[in-house]
Amino acid sequence: MKKKQSVPLPTELNPIVKDRTDQLIQQAAKKGIVVVITDSFRSAEDQDRLYQQGRTAEGNIVTNAKGGESFHNYGLAIDFALETPSGDVVWDREYDRNENGKEDWTEVVQMAKALGFKWGGDWKGFKDYPHLEMNFGLTIADLQNGERPAGTTLTADLETDQQ
Repeated sequence: MKKKQSVPLPTELNPIVKDRTDQLIQQAAKKGIVVVITDSFRSAEDQDRLYQQGRTAEGNIVTNAKGGESFHNYGLAIDFALETPSGDVVWDREYDRNENGKEDWTEVVQMAKALGFKWGGDWKGFKDYPHLEMNFGLTIADLQNGERPAGTTLTADLETDQQ
């Protein structure tokens, strides 16, 4: 059994995940699809609040992950939606803004997979269609035990984004 390491929790999106997210948005835009990132890094506290939705708080259940149990909590996941020409954000998996006869959602997922993301729509059981993640071969248990993707920094660079 691996010894738990004392490693600080991330405070932002992993730089590789951020770069690939930016690439996804750009690639989709070239096809006339506007991708909106609706969620990315999420603190354990935010995750716990989301977990309560549909349980002890109003709304529908949207996650089965408590704080520390989601790849979002380690900066390794994003959620996306699509934007219509009128600026509405939609989660319509049949929407075809670019009118090429293919669902924009499917096109975005294919682009994301080509960039190295795994898609929550492929999960057995609970399907999380807006969810894309890069786990770098690590499980949630690995991350909880302090492991982090090799060659990446997952803690905030204090010299940037401190406006």
